[in-house]
Amino acid sequence: MSTDLPHTSGAPTLEDVARVAGVSRATVSRVINGIRNVAPDIQEAVHRAIETTGYVPNRAARSLVTRRTGAVALVVSGAGDAKGGEPFESRVFADPFFGRVASGVVGYLRPRGIHPVLMLADSAQTRDDVVSFLRQGSADGALVVSTHGEDPLPKLLVDAGLPAVLWARPARPIPISYVDLAHRAGAALAADHLVARGCRRVATISGPFDVPAAQDRLSGFQEAMAGHGHPYVPAVEGDFMPASGEAGMHRLIKEHPDIDGVFVANDLMAQGALLALRDLGRRVPEDVAVIGFDDSAAVACRPPLTTVRQPMEDMAAEMARLLLAQVADPDFQVTSVIVQPTLVVRESA
Repeated sequence: MSTDLPHTSGAPTLEDVARVAGVSRATVSRVINGIRNVAPDIQEAVHRAIETTGYVPNRAARSLVTRRTGAVALVVSGAGDAKGGEPFESRVFADPFFGRVASGVVGYLRPRGIHPVLMLADSAQTRDDVVSFLRQGSADGALVVSTHGEDPLPKLLVDAGLPAVLWARPARPIPISYVDLAHRAGAALAADHLVARGCRRVATISGPFDVPAAQDRLSGFQEAMAGHGHPYVPAVEGDFMPASGEAGMHRLIKEHPDIDGVFVANDLMAQGALLALRDLGRRVPEDVAVIGFDDSAAVACRPPLTTVRQPMEDMAAEMARLLLAQVADPDFQVTSVIVQPTLVVRESA
């Protein structure tokens, strides 16, 4: 590769990149447009030349060649998700989970010159808007985070033949790629830790029973506790929001006042559970040990929350990687990626 920079008064051109890289203009064009029949060392030389010259591809011209927009839709989708009249967007932006997912997506896409377009879909009309947006070529595909087990959007995207990757396993089998956590294994980590602490009267606050992740966390915890000789674990259902954790904890203490350990299916509900225990005069962890799930709001809890961590940023980046692979290869086979959780021990258990 030549190290002599071109002396031009205007913006760097494709010819300038070709001169610095020591290749033809056509080769530079193929690399920029993502055409795959270019040797890796040539691709590397072209990318170095682009960096050296400061060349910025013409996105409009590139789109004409590649039929790609350089944008993907990041869709937060729910169905029947209104809680007490609270707007769907308020629930989304109040949950740090979504911020971490967005951070992982942006962190992966931005270095590749691709930008996410945030879309909220909580009704039949807004779901149709997402499908139309993609069909019209406004984005190359969709990264979908569903907040409800019966969300119809993933199937709508599959039926329309649109590239899409889903956060978490769909409630019903459909041919769509997804990235998920080993939720049962994570719940088992919580059970093992509570038992190791000496907890003998353990209960749980689950997520919505129609959400696969919530089902897996509940059954994984109950099965692990059964393996430790505890065949019955009292459980109440929450909705992944703090108020339901608070209400669930009050109910559990009322019905089972001797509880000494609680597994809560996400950190926001665990925040509410901690508030309830404080109101009830129960010390954490001396009287009741509490473990959450996600590691999304755990540090903000008082006391700091022991929780099962899912690496959301890494999982979101993997979603983005799978989507770009699907966009680049029409023959891409749907796949699943299952990530292993870890237990983060803090002061609550």
